[in-house]
Amino acid sequence: MRKILIVGAGQSGLQLALTLREHDYDVTVMSARSPEEIRRGRVMSTQAMFHSALQTERDHGLNLWEADTVRIEGLGLSIAGPDGSRPLDWFAPLDHYAQSVDQRVKMAGWAELFEERGGKLILHGVTTADLNGLAELYDLVVVAAGKGELVGLFDRDAARSPYTSPQRALSLAYVHGLAPRPEHPTAPGVRFNIIPGVGELFMIPAYTLSGNCDILFFEGIPGGPLDCWDDHPKPDEHLRRILDLIERFLPWEYERCAKVELTDAHATLSGGYTPVVRRPVGNLPSGGAVLGMADVVVANDPITGQGSNNAAKCAASYLDSILEHGAKPFDQAWMQAAFDRYWASAQDVTVWTNALLQPPPPHVQQILGAAQANPTVARRFVNGFDNPSDFQDWFLDPEKAAAYLASA
Repeated sequence: MRKILIVGAGQSGLQLALTLREHDYDVTVMSARSPEEIRRGRVMSTQAMFHSALQTERDHGLNLWEADTVRIEGLGLSIAGPDGSRPLDWFAPLDHYAQSVDQRVKMAGWAELFEERGGKLILHGVTTADLNGLAELYDLVVVAAGKGELVGLFDRDAARSPYTSPQRALSLAYVHGLAPRPEHPTAPGVRFNIIPGVGELFMIPAYTLSGNCDILFFEGIPGGPLDCWDDHPKPDEHLRRILDLIERFLPWEYERCAKVELTDAHATLSGGYTPVVRRPVGNLPSGGAVLGMADVVVANDPITGQGSNNAAKCAASYLDSILEHGAKPFDQAWMQAAFDRYWASAQDVTVWTNALLQPPPPHVQQILGAAQANPTVARRFVNGFDNPSDFQDWFLDPEKAAAYLASA
């Protein structure tokens, strides 16, 4: 039986571990926290997941919270005017619903499920020195911990990484009590609010420890008014500051916030990170090699909501590569090939996400404006969040965009 070590107990690491157990691999997961510590900890992300990623979970019996979680039926886009108006405002349905399950709920539950299915969960933070000694005990070591010392094993791929600093200051709060948009009271959806020159606010229906909720998620352009979190305010002040910013820039969304309150004492988060693509093979001092996955090797800004989707797709792709490799050694050539297979689709997400971090060029402005009048255009944009590769065919190229708008 082949022995595989996975360092990191997030979406990608635990999904890969659980699916490998279906094929009787001897799998060990190393996690810095126990399931109960994860549940008691701070929220970790927004993790909206679209149909393709959700279907992977269903296929392997990992959709433990699907019946209880609010369904995200569509996506609405609004652009704020300087006077508090909405010069652009529309909503379009998803072909298949999306969902967001608090990672505290999911990762704790999956870690327990992994042990129930015969996997070995070791509670221990891992350093490079630890990994140097552990690697020789396993046929394959996968690093799925996107933060911390181990990321330093993987070199930045400069050709695929245009940014050298964070492109957004991030802040969020999980809340109960958010009122629905009056124009769509029965269709829960993500609200994508653009404040030109300032940043974005996403309002995301989700499921947390205390049931269904909403996530208020600001992305602020560095140096601007939304970049105001360096003092790391306490949770109540964090929420008050978010609400003050919503009132200042997005009054129509502030009207929905009259009764909001934090879901729990650990329901806020702020920070930022540099979007980066790293080389997939990490070399240990001993001469051994380890394979990076998901955020370790492809970390995009969350402006397109693709983080957990990428993680799920990476785990599914790596699973296929491992199973197809059989009993052959997991050498560096195989590691590179496994990453290249994943990158074939992940690169489209990276290109699209990096494009949205910049002011929209004229052809994108035309697309978003056309979507307000033409439901076909709006629906194609919204459903691209499940299939980002489609944006290559019409959204990212001015000539292709013009041809599509002419036909639509």
